[in-house]
Amino acid sequence: MASRLQQIEKDESVLLRVTHANLKSFTSDVRFSLQMSVESVKEKLWRKCGTSVNSMCLELYDDSGSKISDLTDNSIPLGFYSPLDGYRLHIIDLDPSSVTSGGWLEDTSLVEKFQISEEAYDKRDDTFRKFKEKLASQNPSAFESKISDNYMEELCANIKVGDRCQVEPGEKRGVVKFVGRAESLAPGFWVGVQYDEPLGKNDG
Repeated sequence: MASRLQQIEKDESVLLRVTHANLKSFTSDVRFSLQMSVESVKEKLWRKCGTSVNSMCLELYDDSGSKISDLTDNSIPLGFYSPLDGYRLHIIDLDPSSVTSGGWLEDTSLVEKFQISEEAYDKRDDTFRKFKEKLASQNPSAFESKISDNYMEELCANIKVGDRCQVEPGEKRGVVKFVGRAESLAPGFWVGVQYDEPLGKNDG
């Protein structure tokens, strides 16, 4: 509900499957504008995989797995290479000390973890669970919803299913799939968006 929706016109873009040489489990469907420079493409991918722009080498493959080109000129628009939906953009990290190397972003067994049992956690007095229980006992009304049944109704009146939109923060683009009340979530009016890319806990 706190996100901001911005209706946009359909633009020329392409949906590419992104893979990474160092991250074997990493794969993502990412939408790019064909007007983006190769450098802008790298900047967008840096936020997703951690490989820096200066250390990133990109290879473009078609949907049959044949290599089309190396994207070596950062100033050229992505559309110059004529990519189509379903093509694959492969990332190679040239930095041997990169955060993507060594398996640290994939192999959780390499990370030392603090663990505590439910029984031991319940015995502690300095936990968020105990703090929340104390607040609820002192002021039960503080945990009651203060959102009206008509919250956001005026905004939702201008949005319809099928509209293209952009969700802020994050410039996440997608298609409106639902507009209306969702009593199982909370009072007020809600907008459901299917992202172009598999983002968030529900993969888009």
